[in-house]
Amino acid sequence: MKKILIIDDHDYILESTALLLRFEGYDVITATNGSIGVETALATLPDMVLCDISMPELDGFGVLNQLRATKEFESTPFIFLTARAEKSDMREGMARGADDYLVKPYTRDELVAAVNSLWEKRSKLERRFGERIEEVTRNVTYALPHEFRIVLNQVMGSASYLKSIAQSATSDNIEEMTQDILESAQRLRRITENFLWYVQIESLLADPVMRENARVNKTDEPSSSLYDLVSAKAMKFNRMDDIVYGEVAEGITIDVSTEHYHKIVDELADNALRFSEVGKKIFLDAKIEGDFFIITIEDQGRGMSAEQIRNIGAYKQFDRLVYEQQGVGLGLAIAKRIVELHEGSFRVDSVEGQGTKITFGLPIFKHFVI
Repeated sequence: MKKILIIDDHDYILESTALLLRFEGYDVITATNGSIGVETALATLPDMVLCDISMPELDGFGVLNQLRATKEFESTPFIFLTARAEKSDMREGMARGADDYLVKPYTRDELVAAVNSLWEKRSKLERRFGERIEEVTRNVTYALPHEFRIVLNQVMGSASYLKSIAQSATSDNIEEMTQDILESAQRLRRITENFLWYVQIESLLADPVMRENARVNKTDEPSSSLYDLVSAKAMKFNRMDDIVYGEVAEGITIDVSTEHYHKIVDELADNALRFSEVGKKIFLDAKIEGDFFIITIEDQGRGMSAEQIRNIGAYKQFDRLVYEQQGVGLGLAIAKRIVELHEGSFRVDSVEGQGTKITFGLPIFKHFVI
């Protein structure tokens, strides 16, 4: 039996609403003001909350803010009960995280319809979330062993060879073999981390509450971070002279966490350096277009086919990302999905044998002055 908490300081509304919902088969709990309502909610953990807006001690907005700040009520369905004179406040209520509202006086049919509608929406979200996680899990389970086997075979091959020449190995032999083992181990770590990233991002995209929480953090001066990150990556590849720096957009903040922003840049820079030859230039550009911070990373590498570009977004063909694109697909898919998570834009232009140009835009944080 689902449990519903009703919070209202008017006895008649409280008792009549509770009675109607009990007739519908719900377990109903009541509270006569906002402060008691929050305490009751935390103690009983209801499946849904119906809450009046205008109440003494703590109003409905305060109740919503306190409950949404807890892990237990991040996504619990929440309906405001409001008088007609307060209807204009509903835009604020919905913006703060309420799911719906009922205008007093409401009928039994309106009450039941609002409650049932939220249950249906929640059930659909849970089904979609479950299906998405199941799909991601299935794809990861299918592809991960293949990638592990490739790298582990390289490790075992190098170790076996080193063992076979143990008695006569020179310092050069040992250095060469251990370097191969180290590089394989580093590749294995990156593969593992990227699979974990992929699952995490898909989980965030599948859950509206988690998706909103992921957008809270910001990144200051993304142009400077871009050039610093790409320079550090180029240094590892010994290709500092191949980077051509373009415009610098200063004094802005983007609506993306530093962790997510760095991951996007790291994956795209890694692909540009890894799949282009030493001496071939990689062009960077960062500028502002309207409300978006636009970054372009262009290489003169091996390029991608039209089918490979299409498959970046074809997550049901996850194995093709891994096999056909030989490692580039997963990192590119992660970067694209992070951009989509933050409601940005992502475009790939590429010609096989000539190079790839990736342009992505991220929303600029607007500083409001009151």
